[in-house]
Amino acid sequence: MKNIIKTIWFYIKFIIFSPLLIPYYLTTEKELIKKDITKWIECLSIEANSSNIQLIHILQNSPEYRNLYYFRLSKGNLSAKISMYILKIIYRPCGYFFLDQSCNIGGGLFIQHGFSTIIMADIGENCWINQQVTIGYKDKTGRPNIGNNVRITAGAKVFGNIDIGDNVVIGANAVVTKNVPPNCVVVGIPAYIIKKDGERVRQELV
Repeated sequence: MKNIIKTIWFYIKFIIFSPLLIPYYLTTEKELIKKDITKWIECLSIEANSSNIQLIHILQNSPEYRNLYYFRLSKGNLSAKISMYILKIIYRPCGYFFLDQSCNIGGGLFIQHGFSTIIMADIGENCWINQQVTIGYKDKTGRPNIGNNVRITAGAKVFGNIDIGDNVVIGANAVVTKNVPPNCVVVGIPAYIIKKDGERVRQELV
């Protein structure tokens, strides 16, 4: 009996959230959204055979993803944008996660929790950003440019016109205001390198 109720409830929720599939099938940004879905399914260990069910599951259970989904749709064609703006009235975005519309973001961005997280930067592919992270301007000179496969963990701050290289991990609560070379782990306030190309080091950022 419990399994029957669970199955019925699953399909009820699917029907409730299924209108969110409309802009997905209209948008020109489908390939980027597919990459995002793949990343979220992997990170959240969701089991679902259908891509539609996967997308609905994430939209329903991860309000942070809803912001990213709307961000993708806003970059696409007019018909998808119109349907997205209508649906946003009913399916509200996450209020504690801010993703600036001016950002350029590669596919496969994963937001874990996203509480009190602000993103104003250009970001590469397959990146991971945790809660209470702030990425953006230090002054009018510019904002960060973040490479591929970068992970920015809880409470980290990344400010200014700087470059974060590929395959970088920024430790919890680190404050980064200088360029970070590829293949590094940085921690601290101000941030410094503790691992580079797989080797343990103690190196200041320049």
